Amino acid sequence: MHGRGHHQIAVLFVCLGNICRSPMAEGAFRAAAARHGLECDVDSAGTATYHIGNPPDPRAIATAHSNGVDITVQIARQIAREDFYRFTHIIVMDEANLAGVRSQAPRDATANIAMLMDALEGSEGAQVRDPYYGDEALFAEVWDEISAAAEALARRFVEEGVAVRL
Repeated sequence: MHGRGHHQIAVLFVCLGNICRSPMAEGAFRAAAARHGLECDVDSAGTATYHIGNPPDPRAIATAHSNGVDITVQIARQIAREDFYRFTHIIVMDEANLAGVRSQAPRDATANIAMLMDALEGSEGAQVRDPYYGDEALFAEVWDEISAAAEALARRFVEEGVAVRL
């Protein structure tokens, strides 16, 4: 069956260590996708190896939880070569990770690589701040930015007729 609503999308959110921003983005996007009836695979990864195998930062877990999203089951991993083929979209948090992902991308990669905030009108080109060295208030601010962009991204997929559950 072809046509509108039958293109499976898969979104990978990427930050540096995969314990703060990208796990929150994964959780926020899963929630937005569910609200919009989107069928898609969602995951997150980091460009660095610092936290492989670890759960998200406790502050990220608490922030997501206070917004009704559970990210406790996520485990940090590093972006891998197969991700560039498995995912239709690789969404990064900032310019440094955009450069890192692009430098790792195989020449024949099929994933569309973009910055998260580009999905949110008026925030194109903005970077998601890394709250790791900040306090709970910064995590809350970063969650608000991420969740607004995740909602905009989900809406865009719906408008494009991509992967909508019929």
